[in-house]
Amino acid sequence: MTSTASLTGSQLRTYKTIFQHPVSHNLEWRHVRALLATLGDIAEEPNGNLKVTRNGQVLVLHPPRTKDVAETDELMALRHFLERSETMSPEAKMSETHWLVVIDHHEARIFRSEMHGAIPQQILPHEPDDYFRHAHNSKDFSRGEEKPDPNSFFEPVARALQAPGRILIFGSGTGTSSEMEQFIAWLKVHHPEVAKRIIGRLVVDEHHLSGDQLLAKAREFYASARMT
Repeated sequence: MTSTASLTGSQLRTYKTIFQHPVSHNLEWRHVRALLATLGDIAEEPNGNLKVTRNGQVLVLHPPRTKDVAETDELMALRHFLERSETMSPEAKMSETHWLVVIDHHEARIFRSEMHGAIPQQILPHEPDDYFRHAHNSKDFSRGEEKPDPNSFFEPVARALQAPGRILIFGSGTGTSSEMEQFIAWLKVHHPEVAKRIIGRLVVDEHHLSGDQLLAKAREFYASARMT
């Protein structure tokens, strides 16, 4: 696999645009595809999706609706894929990847739990008009509240978890009020292969814990799981 350090010319410009701050809205899909073909292996699936594999990491991209990569969540998925698919150190290769998902009604954060100070991939709901739906005649509508469409939120999270490794999920609340429980139930139906890799779930007070504290809890869980 080609390292990003060896990129030159238009491919280097495309790579830098993916990591540009603020986010660029002029990133052409053809340039992204050419970059990914250089850095990894790409295969077009029967449904039109593009599957990219690099250093054991996998990214699935949906066919673009325009000539540009216009969706911020798609660009962020590209950014995090390129970061985590750089050649791993020998130490990292020797240890199995452990994922931590921290999810509530507002966002999902995905960490590599074995990495101290890991910067999470953050997945937010789509635009409010797309994310919320009126359902006056269904169980999803109660006391005048609009409930989120699970597909619009959960699908990007599931795509981000396609890479190999065991999964631990943190959430708050219980039963139907728990986004964690709703996500796991949704995974079992829509992505059973991902659901099978979940080794545990834990209710935490995530709003009062820093990222490093959440990671510490995850490492404790994985350590105890290895001993049992």
